[in-house]
Amino acid sequence: MSQENRTFNAPVTKTASLKYLLYLPVGYESEDSWPLMIFLHGYGERGDNLELVKKHGMAKLIEAGQDFPFIIASPQCPDTTVWPEQVDELNGLIDSLIAEFNVDTSRVYLTGLSMGGYGTWYLASRYPEKFAAIVPICGGGGWWMPGALKNIPAWVFHGDADPVVPLIESELMVDRIKQAGGDVTFTVYPGVDHDSWTQTYNNPELYTWLLSHQRK
Repeated sequence: MSQENRTFNAPVTKTASLKYLLYLPVGYESEDSWPLMIFLHGYGERGDNLELVKKHGMAKLIEAGQDFPFIIASPQCPDTTVWPEQVDELNGLIDSLIAEFNVDTSRVYLTGLSMGGYGTWYLASRYPEKFAAIVPICGGGGWWMPGALKNIPAWVFHGDADPVVPLIESELMVDRIKQAGGDVTFTVYPGVDHDSWTQTYNNPELYTWLLSHQRK
């Protein structure tokens, strides 16, 4: 019995559904366009209760009353999956935000912590044309990604005492992107464990750095 060469052709569709927190900056109505920031939370904040998303990172700072010069969307990952498996859904969310709000499409930024750091690498590598700059925090990616990521400025953060996501996860991504000729900055916090995001998001220089990048 021989094997035949066959091709499968059929449309495949799915319905995307993501809950998210939306922040509009002070003075939103007075400007024609604003930068857009996507914030991806960690593994422990998955589910269907958006209050969990406010536990860490940018969503926590917004809840505490901090203002930012971005439109910020903080989606929640369902507890049946993880961010690297939700890249198409996240891309759809970005498209819907661009359609609905005054978004400067040349200044779309992406950041995430822990599982959200992984999600940042995966989403940016799948849709590199979307992002002006990315900030993955204590995450990791895959060996196949640097070619897609080399044209996106990245600032990577990790604690060298992280017992949850080893520092090597970020080191490998940074090294591979540098070898591919990419633009990547790497900050390692000495003695810091898994929580390398608090001081990162509390650093005003991070937001100045992001806003200095614009996609051509």
